[in-house]
Order: sequence, then C-alpha cells, then structure tokens
Amino acid sequence: MSKSSPAKTVVLFLSLIALVVILSMISGRLWGGKPETLPEHSELTIEKGMTLKDFGSANGLPNSALKVIFGLQSKSDLQKKLFEYGTANQIKSLVIKKLALAAEHESKNWVKILIKFCLWFAFLITLFLSLRKRKISPTLRKTALFISVLIFGVIMGADPSPMGTVKDAIHLYGSTGAIFPPRMIALMVFLVIVFVANKYICAWGCQFGVLQDLIFRLNQTAKTKTIMGRQVKIPFILSNSIRLIFLGVFTIGAFVWSFDIIGPFDPFKIYKPAFLGMTGVIFVGILLIMSLFIYRPWCHFFCPFGLVGWLVEKVSLIRISVDYETCIACQKCATACPSTVMGAILRQDKKTIPDCFACYACREICPTESIRFSTRKRTILPPGHFDEKKQSKTDIQI
Repeated sequence: MSKSSPAKTVVLFLSLIALVVILSMISGRLWGGKPETLPEHSELTIEKGMTLKDFGSANGLPNSALKVIFGLQSKSDLQKKLFEYGTANQIKSLVIKKLALAAEHESKNWVKILIKFCLWFAFLITLFLSLRKRKISPTLRKTALFISVLIFGVIMGADPSPMGTVKDAIHLYGSTGAIFPPRMIALMVFLVIVFVANKYICAWGCQFGVLQDLIFRLNQTAKTKTIMGRQVKIPFILSNSIRLIFLGVFTIGAFVWSFDIIGPFDPFKIYKPAFLGMTGVIFVGILLIMSLFIYRPWCHFFCPFGLVGWLVEKVSLIRISVDYETCIACQKCATACPSTVMGAILRQDKKTIPDCFACYACREICPTESIRFSTRKRTILPPGHFDEKKQSKTDIQI
C-alpha cells in the first residue's frame, strides 16, 4: 500500500474501531458498573388509612427506601399516616422522584468521575497552552485526538460526557420531574469551558466527538486532501435544522412518553459495547462511516450539547478571529476548515456562524498568520477586501 491510499485508510479505520471496542470491553469489566437506566414506574398501591409501613409493604419498598423518600428520622415514623405527605398524586410523584434520584446516585462511580474531570482539566489546559503558542501539524492533531479517545473514552468510559449532561437531564426531568444536582453541576462546568474557550470540550475532550474527528482526519493527507471518496461540507442551515428538530422530538418523547429515544442508539456506548444493542451497532456503524466523509456528523446533526454549546459559543471569550490588515484574501483557511464555519467567519456573508470546534486547521494553513485563537474581537470585514486583493498574492506558499 502507498503512503496514502484508500486501502490504507480502510485498514486504519477498521483497526481503530476494533481497538476502541476491544479495549473498551476490557476497561468496562475492570471498572464494573451497570447501565444508567431509570427504575420502571409500577402502579403504586395507595389506600386511605395507610401508614408508611403499610405503604412500604404493599409496594415492596424496604424501610431504607421509605427513609429516603419521606425523610424519616426514626422507626416510629413508620407509623405516620401516608396522607400526611399529600394527596395520592403528590405521593406518587414524590416516590418516583426520590427513587429515580436514588437510582441515579447508585449508578455512579464517583471516584472515576472525579478522576475523569481532573484528567479533563489537565489535558485541556495543557493542550490549550501548548497550541496557542504554535501551529498544530496534522500528526500532532491526530496524536492529540487519539490520546483523548484512549483516555476519556476507552479508559474512563462513556459516562460522564458533555452530551449526556443535556440528554439525561431532559429525560430525567421529563420522566420523573426530578433534577439530579451533580449532573447540573457537570453541565455548568462544560458550558463554562465553552464560554471561556469556544467548544474546546467538544473539540478535544468529548469522547465520541474526538473519535469522529480522528476518523475524518484518517481520510486526509498531510495537506488535507481527501484520500478516499469526497469529504463534503453540509450547509449549516440543514444540519442545525435537523439538530433542532431532533432535540424537539427527543424532548417530547421524554415528557410525553417518558422515553429516551437516544438510549437505544446512543453512540457513546461504543465505549460501553456490552450495552449497545443491534440497533445501536447499526446506527453507530453508519455514523462512523459517515465520519470519513462528513466532519462530526453526530455533533452537527444530533447532539443536544452541541446545540446548547453552539448558543453559548456566541459569547465565548476566546475564539477564532481574522486580522484583515494582514489577510491576503487567499481563502485557504476556509478551504482547510472541515466545515462551513471558517468561510462564515472570514467573509461575514452569513448572519449565523456555525459551530467552531477550534481544530486550528484554519490557523495552521494561513500563510500570513492572520488567524488567531484569542480574546481579540472579530473585526468587521473591510469593504471590497476580497475584490481588491491581487490574485498573485494567493500564490504565496505555506
């Protein structure tokens, strides 16, 4: 096989997926754990004159569960009348919420979660400080993405994830009316990262996002030329419309039917393959194949956090900007960008700026170093900037 060939790309792609699945199965067994599923809502037996003890016996709830649900202080509290805690509907709602929160708490490996967040901060800060000072080569980018896949996906597992904080929060509240505080804290942490440095958590820390990104780069040469087929840039109005509709359908499913429509094909379960059914295998397989030709298809078409993060991204402190004083209008940055975002930032001919994943492809290829990832504000495009530049200037070699 040649240095860059379709056959080599296919081999690398299949090898990467096999490595992720096999190592994730091993990692999952070492960590243990169970799928994060809400308890089923069985019909509760509620009768007048019931004590809390009677209620527990009739519904198979041990005293420990009754203590959590009703905040009991002593065994004598079990003799309290059930209807002291509200109407039948209020009691049912209380039981469902408390049991759901208890199940959420029980399903978490808090030590692993703490370690994962510490690793996230260490990795992202190190990468941020390093890449702000120099350009990133294709090899360095692939290495960083691969390390992120191994650490935050294979070793540390599918949960928590940026996407999960939004998805699970909506599903939990829609199904039970409960809010799980630790998840909301995690969501706020992720959004603060977006606010500070664009979608840096998505770009370099999201375990499924970086896997898609790495696969996309496998199908490129060192000069970002496509090796196999054709890599396409989906119009943002199309991808974001689908993402909005998908979030709407997901939310309706959670509130109306108490159903998590993402659950059966959650792509993050590639790092938890024992819980990925046939539907999930097919869907994830399609997504990964699409990733060879479309940049981050899950992020652009489906991801709930991607949508929320895109909104916060509008006020990010650090983001991509163009210095038009030195820009020669060669538009190589827009060509190198894996999506349509750099074209929108550069030419300012669209009111809506798509998601920017701070991959640095634009900055890497700019011959005059006019692209920056900094706190510098985006300036207004000078009138006639692209019309007045001489074509000869676009021949400058990188």
